[in-house]
Order: sequence, then structure tokens, then C-alpha cells
Amino acid sequence: MGRVIRTENLATERNRLMKAMALAMRELTKLAAFNSQARDLAAFLVLALDSIAETIERSVEPWEKRDYWLKADRFRMEWAWVEPLRKELRQAVQQEDPAEITVLLAVLSQRLKDVKISERHRLGTPWQGAWAQFTAGR
Repeated sequence: MGRVIRTENLATERNRLMKAMALAMRELTKLAAFNSQARDLAAFLVLALDSIAETIERSVEPWEKRDYWLKADRFRMEWAWVEPLRKELRQAVQQEDPAEITVLLAVLSQRLKDVKISERHRLGTPWQGAWAQFTAGR
């Protein structure tokens, strides 16, 4: 079997996920009640944080192979907020606790405050079906 070649680097993937999360947060704040669309949005945020956590580890592997320990540690420290937030948000979404989700979204919004999304973005609605994917992966 041949090698899998990715044309998109990990930083691009992380940036795309951050933009999609910011867009999902925007949509989630527009909702008045915790309904099925809110479940999809919250589940998407958890899945996106999972993907970001995975890209962090994959990013530092080549640096550690070359003994760039300091660079790898700095990068991990820069993204250290992802792991505790994703665990707390996962637990809140599993329990379907809107109050706790709201608190955690406020924390997440501080991390996403510098993310810019143009009006003509091509992100679409990546959160559709995220609840089914989330519940299947429990």
C-alpha cells in the first residue's frame, strides 16, 4: 500500500478548525433554547477540539525527533488550554447541561476572539450531523 500524502499542513487544518468553531459559536449564541441544532453545534465544538488536540501532538513529533525540545514545549504550552477545555466541554455535552456549556463557551470565546471569518467564507455548516457522530464515538 502506498504512502498517504497530505497536501494540507497541520497549521492550516488547525486554522480551519478554529474558524469553523468561531462560526459555530456565532450560530450557537443566536439560539434561544438548547434544541437539536444546539446539540449539533456543541458536539461539533467538542469534535473540533479533539481534532485540534490531535494536530498539536502531530506537529511536535518532527521537532522532538530533531531534538528541538524547547520549541516543542513552547508549542505545547501555547496550546495547553485545549485539553482541559475539551474534557470539560465533552462532559457537559454528554450530560446535556446548557448552563455548564454556556460557561465553557465563554471560556472558548476568549480563545477564539482573534479569529477572523470573512463574510464570504466557504466553511458551510460542518456541524450538521455532529451530534450523531459524537454519540456514536462515546
